[in-house]
Amino acid sequence: MRYDRKLILEDGTEYKGIGFGSCTQTVSELVFNTSMAGYQEIVSDPSYTDQAIVMSYPLIGNYGITEEDFESRMVSPSALIVRDINDDPSNFRWAKTLPELLEENGIPGISGIDTRKLIRSIRDNGSERCIVTAEDMTPEEGAALIKSTPIPHDAVKRCSCAKKWYSRTSNPGFNVAAIDCGMKTNIVRMLNRSRCNVTVVPYDTGSEEILSLNPDGVLISNGPGDPTDVPEVIETLKELRGRIPMFGICLGHQLLALSYGAKTYKLKFGHRGGNHPVKDIRTGRIEVTSQNHSYAVDADSLKGTGLSVSHINLLDDTVEGVYSEEDMVFSVQYHPESAPGPQEGSHLFGYFTHLMKEGRKRCQKGQI
Repeated sequence: MRYDRKLILEDGTEYKGIGFGSCTQTVSELVFNTSMAGYQEIVSDPSYTDQAIVMSYPLIGNYGITEEDFESRMVSPSALIVRDINDDPSNFRWAKTLPELLEENGIPGISGIDTRKLIRSIRDNGSERCIVTAEDMTPEEGAALIKSTPIPHDAVKRCSCAKKWYSRTSNPGFNVAAIDCGMKTNIVRMLNRSRCNVTVVPYDTGSEEILSLNPDGVLISNGPGDPTDVPEVIETLKELRGRIPMFGICLGHQLLALSYGAKTYKLKFGHRGGNHPVKDIRTGRIEVTSQNHSYAVDADSLKGTGLSVSHINLLDDTVEGVYSEEDMVFSVQYHPESAPGPQEGSHLFGYFTHLMKEGRKRCQKGQI
């Protein structure tokens, strides 16, 4: 086997492999995903912007790429790291191979890596920055280049839509304004299935412009990076609080908590994959969930904010959901739209429509 590419971690550890996709050199945060399927949805999820993804499942690319399964128009990761790559798909729907998709979008891939060893390293030592580069770069050179490369803080700006757009459904019952922080397409599909017409607005849209759309509710989407990097959204949510029902997903959950005065912190290696058990502490219901995030809401910081914890992660007891009945606000850290992943959280879109009905009643009574 002839190695022609290399993965170097910021601590100087190196892994040799075989390149596919683009031959570009990238510096990014190294994370892992435990999903067994859904690599197309994963690489088109904007939440992976500026990250190099290590796939724990060993064979990737075996069913190719289809036109119907993209979660956004972006191919988001900085790099893809796998044990084995398949460039000869077996699937009647495939339109191109995964290596072709990465090459078209300037994203490097590297295969032949001992992904089990690499993932154990991330698990034990935490997420590190890394570089995917040519085989002749030394570990010392790679570590120095990683150190000298600034960490970007504009990921949401790069992922969000440039102007508002619409997704309408037949026989609509509600109008939703969705704040796009890097939103997955299936969130819009799930809202449409719940009889919601959706107006998607850029992340920096102000509260008065959102209210001028006459929505019944506001959804705050998933997205990449540190939630404190987008103070514009936090300020907008502060101004909307108590005036309209709101539903936050993933990054939207963190932003909603910050708007109430809570704090967030970075996890050791994050949650990514479709196998995280979450408990609704109000009902005792346990859901297996799909997740993709590096940050979490600090449970202690919620005291006195007006928000209460609704869900916890059964693997590490992190906060997975918050709510305020008074303000008709709730959010979850996991992905109820589940693409890819289990679909046990899809009922939350029904709960959102319930809150929007309640909001209409309060509005008619002059309570909001």
